[in-house]
Amino acid sequence: MSPIDPITREIVQNALASAADEMSTALYRTAYSTIVRDCLDYSTSLCDAQGQMIAQGVTIPLHLGSVPFAMKTLFKKFGEAMAPGDVFILNDPFEGGMHIPDIFIVRPIFWEGKRIAFAVSTAHHLDLGGRLPGSSACDNTEIFQEGLRIPWLRLYRQGEPDEAIFALIRANVRVPQMTIGDIRAQLAACHIGERAIHDLVQRYGPETFVACASDLIDYTERLVRAEIASWPDGSHTFVDYMDSDGVGGPPVRIQVMVTVAGDTLTADFTGTDPQVRGAINATLSFTAAVVALCVRCAMQEEIPNTAGMFRPLKVIAPEGSVVNVVMPGASSMRGITGFRMTDVMFGALSKLLPDRILAAGEGGNTLVVIGGQRANRTPYVYYELLSGTWGGRPDRDGNDGLCNPANVASNIPVEQAEGEYPVRVERYGLVRDSGGAGRFRGGLCIEREWTLLSGEAHLAIRSDRRDHLPYGLSGGGPGTGSINVLQRPEGDEVLPTMISTSMRAGECLYHRQAGGGGFGDPLLRDPEAVARDVKNDKVSLKAAREQYGVVMDGATFEVDEEGTRRLRQRMSRREPTREKR
Repeated sequence: MSPIDPITREIVQNALASAADEMSTALYRTAYSTIVRDCLDYSTSLCDAQGQMIAQGVTIPLHLGSVPFAMKTLFKKFGEAMAPGDVFILNDPFEGGMHIPDIFIVRPIFWEGKRIAFAVSTAHHLDLGGRLPGSSACDNTEIFQEGLRIPWLRLYRQGEPDEAIFALIRANVRVPQMTIGDIRAQLAACHIGERAIHDLVQRYGPETFVACASDLIDYTERLVRAEIASWPDGSHTFVDYMDSDGVGGPPVRIQVMVTVAGDTLTADFTGTDPQVRGAINATLSFTAAVVALCVRCAMQEEIPNTAGMFRPLKVIAPEGSVVNVVMPGASSMRGITGFRMTDVMFGALSKLLPDRILAAGEGGNTLVVIGGQRANRTPYVYYELLSGTWGGRPDRDGNDGLCNPANVASNIPVEQAEGEYPVRVERYGLVRDSGGAGRFRGGLCIEREWTLLSGEAHLAIRSDRRDHLPYGLSGGGPGTGSINVLQRPEGDEVLPTMISTSMRAGECLYHRQAGGGGFGDPLLRDPEAVARDVKNDKVSLKAAREQYGVVMDGATFEVDEEGTRRLRQRMSRREPTREKR
């Protein structure tokens, strides 16, 4: 029997969730860089005294699985050697981190001399040194090129900062004011978390708080197991590809077999390609986070964000594969691999739960990093995280221009970009006819275009889904592919999906993301929904006719019902296109 009554547990659960969100707000409001403040690439969480997560803010979902791995390695290094006022820092992917740009700040929380919890903040930093501005490039080939590696260190000792660590970071990054400012924002978030925990302990007492935290984790596990137990038993495999290995090499295969047996779920990535030369390799913690996210997305039950989510899940990721990198593999651009793992997990789950899973989205956020020096020789790093679109869903269209379900992120406002960096945004909007056709249309993709206004700059791009299009489900069509074009005075150059190069003043980079895949037979789409899309310039008259079999008046945009019925009859007699997966 649970030692905590359900009402108290619910109150504490919501208080912890609110505290994690308050931490998130504090970090957002005090951050310096655009990647944190505008792109929202950070997360906050709270853990119990043993380092088990008991709450997470409404932030980056793929950070969810990183916290248990990071806390485990913290205890392995420091054990119980923690005191009030201590703060720890980490970014090493091979010591519990995710990739070099993500820094963990962890603050143990004490009450009357006894440790009762931890406050944790994680943020993607604008620059941590390394070979190229932004510390991220798909063509890095080993971790030593990616920037300053920080193993678990004590950043504060009983309230006093270790100035040597701060000095070391300042000396190794291109924009120290931004990097140190964001670290201090993370510290502020952890302080907010500590204050919230103290308020809870003062209200309920330390014994009740500790019991609530433990009970909350067990409660989450029970909910997850009950949900999985309601799914049909069986194994299903799905395969998808990334266009490149990051250095111009061949496509990279991601494979998963999802097995449901009773109240447990296993995700086996055996069959995935070995780790690659480029910087798109993922850590095991990141892979575990993907699995947990996808399972949670398929669940109907609302569950707390706690470590109990992971107990019914088993993740098999062969060492030395692109989903479980080993030294000295590079991983700074591993996000794209996380998005593809999300697609294969959803693809496999769609065979178990076809009425709950959406088609593939844009393939993940596009990263564009432009780094150089201003006229006054001060360095800048413009880090654009371009959020895209969703695939069609079993009961509605995909969202247009909304960040991938595996992320919570935002595009940098045009005014912010142009006000702080030597760039001009020439174009920003949705692309007509880019969503995959289906009973429920795939979301439209985003296009954006930047002109460099002065000097010469390094340019790094991480994109995907040009050659391997976002898949549709249940007869839906694929979304359109992505493209990168660098417009130079001597002529336009079509760039690979992943590249490190340079650009000069006056040159313009155009990027179009992939569109979301469609869901269901396009000939079953409501003709009025097609007409509405045509009127909103989301679908052309030509696509309405050729993809959806809807005949419309070109002047009034009214549906010709009889013409539509006859056209759809003819189209339905054609040989159906078989799904390739």
